[in-house]
Amino acid sequence: MKELENPVFIDPTTDEGFKRLFGDKINLINFLNIIFRGRKVIVDLTYRDTERVGAAEDIGTVIFDLMVETSTGQEIIIEMQTSRHSNLKKRMLYYASKVISDKAPHGNRRGWAYSLPEVYTIVLMDGFHMPDSSSRDHLHDICLCDRDSGEIFYEGLGFIYMELINFVKGEAELESELDKVFFMLKNMSTLKKLPRILNSGVFQRFFQLASYAKLTKEERYMYDISLKRKWDAEAVRQAQEEERKAHEEERRAHEEDRRALLEKQQALEEALVEAESKAYAEKLESALEMKKDGLPIEQIAKFTKLSIEDIEKLKE
Repeated sequence: MKELENPVFIDPTTDEGFKRLFGDKINLINFLNIIFRGRKVIVDLTYRDTERVGAAEDIGTVIFDLMVETSTGQEIIIEMQTSRHSNLKKRMLYYASKVISDKAPHGNRRGWAYSLPEVYTIVLMDGFHMPDSSSRDHLHDICLCDRDSGEIFYEGLGFIYMELINFVKGEAELESELDKVFFMLKNMSTLKKLPRILNSGVFQRFFQLASYAKLTKEERYMYDISLKRKWDAEAVRQAQEEERKAHEEERRAHEEDRRALLEKQQALEEALVEAESKAYAEKLESALEMKKDGLPIEQIAKFTKLSIEDIEKLKE
């Protein structure tokens, strides 16, 4: 593996960086409380097993990046995604559904009475846009609601997508704690020191754990591998994006060629119609002159290729 320039802080969007920062309970509680923006207040949580075995052999095992249960019973999935998935929304819906279904007891449905846990899925998206979306918002806070009124129908199933690529605020523009979280996640690996605006207990802890210099030799090795994997994935993504753009440009070129051909055909057809109309008018004019000269209608029809009916309609 090539030599990597030692950063001041690790990249939180790599596998190892994500595990190090969010594997710390205090960090994760602070992060979740900021993300929920007062809607939920988490005081404690328990890390859960991230592997969920399918109910049957033909149903694959689901492995979450991170799974926790709060002290009040909410289940929270945290996913770090660094590559585009066309079925990202469906995949996250399946993850949440898996957690819900695993909570259902075997038997005693009457006693259980569908007492479902609240399940929230938080997705950190780095380097790509939300599939099938034209929105350029950096936070998508999704819940079940009435389509017409916008009134929340059910609060206990939620999805929070953090689209880092869409966050463009600079350090001087940060206003809320949420802004600071986005700025930290997107820029931490390129910063040389803790920004003054992030110099609070919450963010100090994140940056202390993110210090590259404080990693052990083994931790540095694992992180460097993780970072290289991210770079490799980014290179693949860029190549795919360039290929997609090339295909799109080729499609546009074909479409423009097709449009130009249709326009040319239409112009040709219009010119042909105009020429035929002009020729017909000239024939009528010639037929009228012949009729005035007293030529028989049958002979005029033979010369002009007009019908006898058309010639008879001509008025001298």
